Amino acid sequence: MPATKTFHYNSIDATGRKSKGTVEAPNEAAATHMLRQRGEVPLEVTESGKGLNRDLKIPGLGGRVKLKDLAVFARQFATMTASGMSLLRSLAILEDQTSVPALKKAIGEAKSDVSGGVSLSAAMAKHDKVFPRLMVAMVRAGEAGGMIDMALEQIAASLEKDTALRGKIKSALTYPAIVLCFTFVMIAGVLIFIVPIFEAMFKSLGGELPAITQFLVDASHNMWWIGPLVIALLVGGTIGYRQQTRKSAEFRLFVDKTKLRMPVFGPLFQKLAMSRFSRNLGLLLNVGVPVMQALAVVGETTGNEVINIAMKDVQSAVRDGQPMSSAMRHHKIFPEMVTQMVEVGEESGQISQMLDKVADFYDREVDSAAESLTASIEPIMVLVMGAVVGGMVICLYLPMFTIYQNIQN
Repeated sequence: MPATKTFHYNSIDATGRKSKGTVEAPNEAAATHMLRQRGEVPLEVTESGKGLNRDLKIPGLGGRVKLKDLAVFARQFATMTASGMSLLRSLAILEDQTSVPALKKAIGEAKSDVSGGVSLSAAMAKHDKVFPRLMVAMVRAGEAGGMIDMALEQIAASLEKDTALRGKIKSALTYPAIVLCFTFVMIAGVLIFIVPIFEAMFKSLGGELPAITQFLVDASHNMWWIGPLVIALLVGGTIGYRQQTRKSAEFRLFVDKTKLRMPVFGPLFQKLAMSRFSRNLGLLLNVGVPVMQALAVVGETTGNEVINIAMKDVQSAVRDGQPMSSAMRHHKIFPEMVTQMVEVGEESGQISQMLDKVADFYDREVDSAAESLTASIEPIMVLVMGAVVGGMVICLYLPMFTIYQNIQN
């Protein structure tokens, strides 16, 4: 018998009555299944003792809708609609359940629109800053085909996979980011507290300081304005980068091309883009979104301007009667394996299934690349930090060797 764990849950029954409690099960999926067998729709199932893994919420900074929030919303929405609950009732429960202000407001306004006779996709489309175009397009296709519960289920699965993928990339980049921050703090500490002590000692001993040591002394004297200037440049650069990314397609294209050409991270960014492209296009085609609309949506939802431009070219080619795979071959962003799989899908009439297989392949490739990147970056960052510390120590002790030689002479 597998070991059981305790799971805390929030659920709702067919009458709309909410309940919460604990259930013993081997894993989260089994706990969810047990609740459904009891006639309850699980809204949240969390393993006991996992409370420390929740995100830290700072007042005034927690209003932005994250991908993880959308994934939870889509999963709960899919679960409730699949159980036969009406859209209005599901939206009312979701509005009450969510704690993200922007998402809560969007759900509430969408509920009001739906109650007034507006379709769910049209109501969601009014909140393009909350609900991605991919989600709206799939909901619209689900409405047209009478399978909105299936569309929501696939949206939830896609968002969960994308969330997991982004989490792995962030975890791969967390270590070097922490080491770099620690290195900068250590450099600032040496310049502020250590260098003045050595400077006073050098003055008492006399003699001229080497150029590199004098540079450290001058930097120590000017830290009162260098530090704030560096922080201001970092903050200003980050704000300017985000504004340019939102406003300028040319800037986004330049940034994405630069990312793909990076020596270590470039292949990882390409695999991540291929995973999103294949997954999103396969999902759209699978729920019945027309090819031309699917290509337009997937270009804007992949998060890569190079693919967005490629999709516009592919759209033109498909409109002229050319196969999608032949148009994709004109763009280097698509590896040969991807174009061949698309070509096989076109010939067999199973293009969405082929795209799902491509997405699964690149998901595994991203996992492997993230692990190898973490393993290779760790020793490099240790060497960099050691070189910085060692270099500063040598610069501070270099005048002592000169003074000692002068004493001997």
